[in-house]
Amino acid sequence: MSSDTPAKAPVAPRRRDPEARRRAIVAAASELLVEGGGDLTHRRVADRAAVPLGATTYYFSSLDELREEALALLGRELEDALVEFRRDVTASAGNPVPIAEFTHAYLSDRHRVGVDTALYLEALRQPHLRELAVRWFDGVVETLSAWTDPACARSVAVYMDGAALHAMLHDEPLDLDTITRAVVALMPPRASTTEENA
Repeated sequence: MSSDTPAKAPVAPRRRDPEARRRAIVAAASELLVEGGGDLTHRRVADRAAVPLGATTYYFSSLDELREEALALLGRELEDALVEFRRDVTASAGNPVPIAEFTHAYLSDRHRVGVDTALYLEALRQPHLRELAVRWFDGVVETLSAWTDPACARSVAVYMDGAALHAMLHDEPLDLDTITRAVVALMPPRASTTEENA
């Protein structure tokens, strides 16, 4: 007896993407570091990435290697934020008010503040990571030095670091008015050539 039901096409086996699994493991480890990953373990990473426990040891020879890859990922996130900061500072011609607004928005993003904190904490544990951890600070100083005295730029960067720690500990940033007053006070405009020669 014939059937009008069409024959089903054979289902092609699903291809595994080993790089996607590896990326998922690194992303999971980075999330755990941001959340406070002092006790990062293969099992916690595997659970977060929804992969078998053995996958973490298959792709990474040690937990330290995985930790460093996760930190490198966080470093790239910080670089992206720095590009955004430079763009906003340039667009505002170094006006401290928009810089304060950027700072407040940045500090309101708990994930970004967590990235900063994770990198600093890891740099304290592992001195060879300090270059990665101070990238944001150095980038802020370099960017602001185009618009104000380098010493003032450093003062703003130090204030931003302290404000980030405050935001992490209190689960909220300082209010915009407080940040604006501080940044305006710390960041006088660079003296003009005429003033310098007076």
